[in-house]
Amino acid sequence: MKVSKLWKSKSAFIGGFIVLIVGMTAILAPVISPYDPTALSADRLEPFGTRHFFGTDKYGRDVFSRIIWGSRVSLAIGLVASLGACVIGSAIGLMSGYAGGIVDIVIMRLIDIMLALPLIVLALVLVAFMGAGLMNVSIAVAISITPALVRVARAEALRYKGLDHVTAARAIGAGPGRIVVHHILPLALPPILILATLRVASTILIESSLSFLGLGVVRSVPTWGGMLSDGRSYLVTQPALTIVPGVAIMITVIGFNLLGDGLNDLLNRRLQDKR
Repeated sequence: MKVSKLWKSKSAFIGGFIVLIVGMTAILAPVISPYDPTALSADRLEPFGTRHFFGTDKYGRDVFSRIIWGSRVSLAIGLVASLGACVIGSAIGLMSGYAGGIVDIVIMRLIDIMLALPLIVLALVLVAFMGAGLMNVSIAVAISITPALVRVARAEALRYKGLDHVTAARAIGAGPGRIVVHHILPLALPPILILATLRVASTILIESSLSFLGLGVVRSVPTWGGMLSDGRSYLVTQPALTIVPGVAIMITVIGFNLLGDGLNDLLNRRLQDKR
């Protein structure tokens, strides 16, 4: 699918624009942040103003700077977890679907058990077992979203393993690994990437929820979920402490969802045109 066709979709264009802005904000955080996000000051709970655009929190830290730096954590965990889940889930799902038999049955029953738990519950259990921290949260979130990617990859493997070119490769002695990588993966990749894009939004929500509950990244690191948790005690007197990070989470999640929906629409349209 050409990039020029991608941006003809309104959903993909708007979602991509939002994701680009959030991504550039995260990359340029040291440049555009007016204050140190962890610096304490005597200007506690200051409202909207020219010196502190979104005011300050109970420790005198600039809310605007913390929002900017918080985008780094959310995007880092979202992208790393989604990429890891995409690689692991694709490998397990494709090999399970291609192998079939007892291997497929065992793997899918384990995946069904994982899917029986809500994403946030599974992530909570994993973080409680491994401990908090950026790496542990990324691993927990990646494991939580992997089952859905496994099922999609397996479905694609079942769909394509009976094609003529796959049968021909098997007939000339190609091994299962080579057949999956060279003949099935290229066909199965588009729906896997679409789901992985949509799952970035889920990972951001999970990370924010874990940080809100105090089980995410250490509290000294600015995160949107942690800011929500800190600001809930001042929802009446200083609503910006809760509203601003909430809006940041909402906009970012909408951006990734729109981008994923745009990719999905364009892919389905391309498949229909080929029929």
